[in-house]
Amino acid sequence: MSTATTSTASQPADSDVIIIGSGVMSANLGALLKRLDPALSIQVFEAADELAFESSNGWNNAGTGHAGICEISYTPKPADGSPVKVQKVIDIFQEFEQSLQFWGHAVASGMIDGPTDFINPVQHISFVHGDDQVAFLKSRFAGMSAHHFFREMEFTTDPKKIGAWAPLLTEGRDPAMPIAATKMDGGTDINFGNVSRKLLAWLGKQPGCSVNASSKVVDLKKQPDGRWAVTVQNLKTGETTTRLAKFVFVGAGGGSILLLQKACLPEAKGLGGFPIGGHWLVCDKPEIVARHQAKVYGQNLPEAPTMAVPHIDTRILDGKKTLLFGPFAAWTTRFLHRTGSWTDLVRSVKPHNLGTLLKIAATNFPLVRYLVLQGTQSMAARMRVMRIFYPNAKDEDWKLVDGGIRVQAIKKTDGEAGIVHFGTEVLTSADKSMSALLGASPGASVCVNIVTEVIRKSFPHLTENAAGIKRMQELIPTYGLDYRLPENAAKFNELAATARKQLKLV
Repeated sequence: MSTATTSTASQPADSDVIIIGSGVMSANLGALLKRLDPALSIQVFEAADELAFESSNGWNNAGTGHAGICEISYTPKPADGSPVKVQKVIDIFQEFEQSLQFWGHAVASGMIDGPTDFINPVQHISFVHGDDQVAFLKSRFAGMSAHHFFREMEFTTDPKKIGAWAPLLTEGRDPAMPIAATKMDGGTDINFGNVSRKLLAWLGKQPGCSVNASSKVVDLKKQPDGRWAVTVQNLKTGETTTRLAKFVFVGAGGGSILLLQKACLPEAKGLGGFPIGGHWLVCDKPEIVARHQAKVYGQNLPEAPTMAVPHIDTRILDGKKTLLFGPFAAWTTRFLHRTGSWTDLVRSVKPHNLGTLLKIAATNFPLVRYLVLQGTQSMAARMRVMRIFYPNAKDEDWKLVDGGIRVQAIKKTDGEAGIVHFGTEVLTSADKSMSALLGASPGASVCVNIVTEVIRKSFPHLTENAAGIKRMQELIPTYGLDYRLPENAAKFNELAATARKQLKLV
């Protein structure tokens, strides 16, 4: 279901919920809400002709099930030489598990089928070089492997063992250079676009629901009765209609900033957007692809955003395995890859966020310089970065492809303007009638955890009583209990094993 508009026979003028954007957040929110309360009427509007083809599109993200296993940026090296802090990856692992739990339930209950269309097992590896980084990775491993989530993680400094895990990493490498790696076999490769389209296909068939492509939200206005008037333009016919909704979720990726400004949401005052483009190096030669079955993450440059941490990944896209290396960031003024405009950044500048944006320009010059240099570097320069991971890489085996756009939220925090936030967060209005997704990694991987928080805040009657918790646990078996605690390890392992069987990961 990539281009067709899915809908019910009727298109109600009024809805309980309107969701803007068809990415992985929107799809999971819509599906969860409808399962929790089948009486809800839900409409989804997507500006592009295809569903889930911006940030959720398989070619526009790393496809890593961000469980904290291999992403070194989540465990930065302490400046004082103390042991590496691993609490963040423990938290992310538990949050990612909720995504697996819900998708496993969706498959087992018949909501969606074909789990291998969107999720497949791939080992996750962290790889470093140099004495300093080897010591860092050893400390990271010590902290992580002490927790039951990561008990099966392996660590080695032996080039032969690393080569057995991922031969491209060691062939042709200087044997005098110290290297180290950690590995876990429980990692995944995910096509977030495919799982989104499957969930939206189910949602569009439910009573009172519709999913509409080529439908651009052009205005949002709060009504005296508390509802939102959402003006939608059909991009095929040019027709404009207005729908009313009690609750609006803005899951429009980079387009969320401009939509929040149209809504005149007080909570969005001072909020700006900083777009970052991306590119991948891609290899689809079967003889090379077959020799690398892993997602391998390294260290990012100090001035680089966390989304630009280099990694060489096994991907399953368009029905075949391929290798991606990158991402290489780039400067852009567009907020969306497919439906955005080169004027997006300029149009987003308002009196209330001008000071924030000016301070970003003044205090983040290394980042801006990095983006410009990344976007203009030659293929030879990109291949030199590649050879840090894959020393024997040949230019002719790789091609450069577009990797989509991310818009980082820029906001005033603790009275300090001009701070770029590279995490994922949800902005919610004071009256809980609107929520919007902002940020990037680990976003898609922990989407179910994020949208359950949206539901908890704006639909508390669905979650805050015993019946609601029971319904939620039917959909997400790990919901409501802290499985980070040692005493819950056995139960976690049981539920995790069930979900992985449902998703055909084992």
